[in-house]
Amino acid sequence: MIKKTKGSKTAVILASVLLVFTLAATACGGGSGGKGDTVTITHYTIDSPDRTFVEKLIPDFEAKHPNIKVKVTKAPYEQFDSKLQSSIAAHNAPDVTSHWGYGGFMEYYNKGMLADMTPLMDGFKASDYNIPEDVMNIYKVDGKTYGIPLNSYVTVMLYNKDLFDKAGLPYPPTDYEDKSWTFDKMVEYAKKMTVDSTDISKAQYGVDFGWGERDQRPQYFGADVYSEDTWTNGGKPSQVNLTKPEVVAAYEKIYGLIYDQKVSPTPAFSKSVSGQFGDPFLSGKIAMSVVGSWSLAASSNFNFKVGVAAVPQGPNPKVRSVLYVDPLFILKDSKHPKEAFEWIKYLLTTDVQEKSIELSGGNPPVNQKAADKYYSNFEGIDPEQIKQVFEGAYKYGFESYNHLISNYSQINELFINELAGVENGDKKASEALPGIQEKLQKLLERVNK
Repeated sequence: MIKKTKGSKTAVILASVLLVFTLAATACGGGSGGKGDTVTITHYTIDSPDRTFVEKLIPDFEAKHPNIKVKVTKAPYEQFDSKLQSSIAAHNAPDVTSHWGYGGFMEYYNKGMLADMTPLMDGFKASDYNIPEDVMNIYKVDGKTYGIPLNSYVTVMLYNKDLFDKAGLPYPPTDYEDKSWTFDKMVEYAKKMTVDSTDISKAQYGVDFGWGERDQRPQYFGADVYSEDTWTNGGKPSQVNLTKPEVVAAYEKIYGLIYDQKVSPTPAFSKSVSGQFGDPFLSGKIAMSVVGSWSLAASSNFNFKVGVAAVPQGPNPKVRSVLYVDPLFILKDSKHPKEAFEWIKYLLTTDVQEKSIELSGGNPPVNQKAADKYYSNFEGIDPEQIKQVFEGAYKYGFESYNHLISNYSQINELFINELAGVENGDKKASEALPGIQEKLQKLLERVNK
């Protein structure tokens, strides 16, 4: 049986480790580079600077491991899964990769794509790499390890200090224990900073609530799209709850920010102002943005003063953040798993994780000794505030659904397509959800046979 841990439990332990962690890293990349033939391993990743930076680490690794060469192959995000599947089918599987596309860990695991790394881990201790044990457990199944965590993202709120100052509003808090910072308070602030206009040059919006993927957002409001057994049976929900009143109400609340409250941008507005980075917040026309912490990496591109805050307290007191703990996998068809594991260990060392923060533009390290450097990496944002927001997010976090649910790429695509009409304002969520429920059930029956 799958022994997945819920993100909230993971988060509590991770947060506590963040607070008390004092162990010094003692491990180094280790050397498999003894005598013998030189082998080449392949690291497959997304073709974007925050992932392809690993190419710059290769010379140092190869100098320490003269018998191992590393080759990086890459694909655009939207083609990542399909190209990976094609390479496996062609018996040309890469050695090391992660679930950087739409597919998640459970999808890869259930398709038999992943190698059991346990036999390679003799002598490997997570503490040597400052990785909390409970974070290591995320990618264990029946006591066997199928992935080693590399980066840990959370949900954050970014806000435009200039718009807050102009509206005469206090900045939102960074402390998750400040219970005065609520969803309703956020909407109250958003109304005061919104200029709802069909003239795009005049339009300005108070909040863009991009919390998690579409099927996970009801969780913030205390509703669950999937039955509870999803988290214990291998990511295969036995029941879909899209027509339950609490789920319908959650979606009405989410899209009500756009069409009832009129404090959030329409998809058309967001697309028109997104610019080269694809983030409408960068336009300076959105006061608050609830997003994954990877958006912090663009901090140097903001042309306004930016702050980071806690995600406000919503109807679900236990879950306010989505956790995105990205692992590295060795594929089952890897021809050089031992050498691939040496590469993974190298990437986890404190000095390499610190170096990777800068090279990647701000990827959060799973190695907690490197985390302080990460918190200091963002121009114009107080490192202590970022640290406090991360610690709160870990405490009130839940793992991303795409890491937990099997065949998630198809599920996610269905939600994107079927909710487009609701997001464009063509229909109410209550009108669309029964049809999505029926299609999703048929999809799950087909893919989970």
